[in-house]
Amino acid sequence: MDKSKVIAAYRRGFLTVRECGQLLGIEELQLQSLLQLEESKMTLPPSNRRIGG
Repeated sequence: MDKSKVIAAYRRGFLTVRECGQLLGIEELQLQSLLQLEESKMTLPPSNRRIGG
């Protein structure tokens, strides 16, 4: 299963943190780091865009 689909299922409430970690094959601390990384990717603007032209 795709990592992003597992994380999306967790964020929608279909999986617990433990289930999510089990599906991804990682421990809870690693999962927390991964979730923070995924969240930061979503909030950052794409790097190929120029601001102020």
